[in-house]
Amino acid sequence: MKKKNKEVIILIIILVILILTAGGVLAYKYIKQKNEVNNEQEIPTEAQAENEEELVVTQKPIQIFNGTDRPIAVMIDNHSGAWPQINLNQAYMVYEIIVEGGETRLMALFKGKDLEQIGPVRSSRHYFLDYALENDAIYVHHGWSPQAQSDISKLGVDNINGITESSKSFWRIKGKSAPHNLVTNTEKILQIAERKGYETTSTQKSVLNYVPDEFDLTAEDAVVANSVTIPHSNLQKVKYEYNPETKTYTRYARGKLQKDNATGEAMTTKNIIITFCDNYTLTDSENKGRQGLKNIGTFDGYYITNGKAIPIKCTKSARNIQTVYKDLQGNEINVNDGNTFVNICPIDADVVIE
Repeated sequence: MKKKNKEVIILIIILVILILTAGGVLAYKYIKQKNEVNNEQEIPTEAQAENEEELVVTQKPIQIFNGTDRPIAVMIDNHSGAWPQINLNQAYMVYEIIVEGGETRLMALFKGKDLEQIGPVRSSRHYFLDYALENDAIYVHHGWSPQAQSDISKLGVDNINGITESSKSFWRIKGKSAPHNLVTNTEKILQIAERKGYETTSTQKSVLNYVPDEFDLTAEDAVVANSVTIPHSNLQKVKYEYNPETKTYTRYARGKLQKDNATGEAMTTKNIIITFCDNYTLTDSENKGRQGLKNIGTFDGYYITNGKAIPIKCTKSARNIQTVYKDLQGNEINVNDGNTFVNICPIDADVVIE
């Protein structure tokens, strides 16, 4: 009996040892597996590292519209006596619209720039206010038409009128004749803006939907656009010629190459937007043939970049609301990261894209 009890005890001891051994093995495997999982989470594989690297690349910031500096919109003289204009190549957007006498005027938008001279500066026309407002810009001009004067007050536009400022802030330069020789600079504009209590920073998003990665237009309705001719009037015909090496368009007006007076370089643009809008002659107190613009609604147009063009729809629902540019499928267009000329021309303009 004693011998049998002893055997039972030995069997129990062996069983306990086996159970403890098995438990230890299981525990070891569990801990090892857990450590391997943790190590996988903490130490990314080569593929994971490459993916993270690609993610950083695709999230690079837009260069042309970056930072919180509030845009500055400056009315620029486009009479032939004002050529070449100063620092237009530094603008992220330039609007060109018809004015009286078949001339056009430009409104150049600058953001985060420190420029010694901008100009020549000219007077305001009321429909340019719509594009200053949609860009949340400080609006700079030298004089105004009667309707522009009224609308600046009515719409509460943060404006700087050079006529009311000192000759240290707006001054005449040699080499051009008045009234085509008035300039200013960004430092003086910001000083005046602060004195007037205007915000000099802005978080408003860009009017255009810029994307950081270079792309070509590949839609079925895209056409070759190596040369683009836009007749704003019998007097002012603009032409853009594509340079495939720089992937930009060189600008000509009235058959002449446009240059930047600050650098002597040709005036170029990455993107071109064309909008067809009706213009008409106003009857105002001065009877100078000034124009109006029917720009509220949806209008046909083109988006042009990298040697291709697509037809688009341009919708502006109110004067202070941003214009939305969509392709014919109803998608908001992506725009290459670079400067843009927006040519708003008569609805019957014979635009040639080839």
